[in-house]
Amino acid sequence: MKNEDSYFSGRGAQIKTGNPFLKAEYVAEHIEGLDEPILENPTTQLFFETPKKIINKVESPDLAAQYSMNPYQGCEHGCIYCYARNTHEYYGLSAGLDFESKIIVKKNAAKILEQQLLHKNWKVSPIMLSGNTDCYQPQERKLEITRQLLTVLAMYRHPVGIITKNGLITRDIDLLQDLAKDNLVHVMISVTTLNENLRRQMEPRTASAIKRLKTIEALSKAGIPVGIMNAPIIPGLNHHEIPSVLKVAANHGALTAGLTIVRLNGSIGKIFEDWLLKNFPDRFEKVWNQICSLHGGSVNDSQFGRRMHGDGKIAEAIHQLFNISKKKYFDEKKMPSFNLSAFRKGGAYSLF
Repeated sequence: MKNEDSYFSGRGAQIKTGNPFLKAEYVAEHIEGLDEPILENPTTQLFFETPKKIINKVESPDLAAQYSMNPYQGCEHGCIYCYARNTHEYYGLSAGLDFESKIIVKKNAAKILEQQLLHKNWKVSPIMLSGNTDCYQPQERKLEITRQLLTVLAMYRHPVGIITKNGLITRDIDLLQDLAKDNLVHVMISVTTLNENLRRQMEPRTASAIKRLKTIEALSKAGIPVGIMNAPIIPGLNHHEIPSVLKVAANHGALTAGLTIVRLNGSIGKIFEDWLLKNFPDRFEKVWNQICSLHGGSVNDSQFGRRMHGDGKIAEAIHQLFNISKKKYFDEKKMPSFNLSAFRKGGAYSLF
């Protein structure tokens, strides 16, 4: 049961999970009950790094994107289900509270992007911004690294896809309009639920559903092609909202809709289990068991194809509901194709 006195308001994860890459770690249990550290709601910390590359090749065969880039690692949004949480463990940090409070910033991202675009072996292909954590998370408001990346892409006329759940993207409408006039940009807004109570619990530092719909509308009116990701679908929590989410998104100007099924790999399973028990004890067993049924009896699923699509009767019902809804509300709509011919390598001056 959720205890308001000990629950960390504004955070998704309520625990600090162990790290399989560390030989030793701090724990909250002691065999003698002595010197037990007290877990507190952490303040956000920034860590700066200078990577040698920013464009990453996507190797997964069930992902449409060939390349991605991530200006940040970790995300203050605190979405409890986020598949990117496990990547924080590569830095020696926790996938739980550390992921949403210790943010790694790639401060030289725009400069490295330009260098990679100018490399003799680079062949133009849409880059997904971001493939891991949200490129418009709260720190972007002051750091503006995503805006710097878009400036480079616009200068070289390079195609880019963006996925976010933050209304901050409207700050960059000028750059997005410039890219859109040559069919160089697709934007996908993630809309998980229209239930504001669920949104606050599940995605504590994200924009409200109303804000996201207004963002879709603003982008659409500006001539920027925008769609939604109704993701992740969690049976017993938000699956029944699929028709209403797609309807309002279409009414606000979205051109397409996508879907993924929740999966809880690695430490995310423990983080989500703790959150579910504290927030929805009355339906914990139902939700947990239905998630397991989507992935061959486990919440952890790395099987390509099934991991984001799910399998079994519940998955089939979810996809059937989604497909019917998409046909009803998006039948006459589609995103324009990316333009790969506008890229002008070496045809512009350097920004740096």
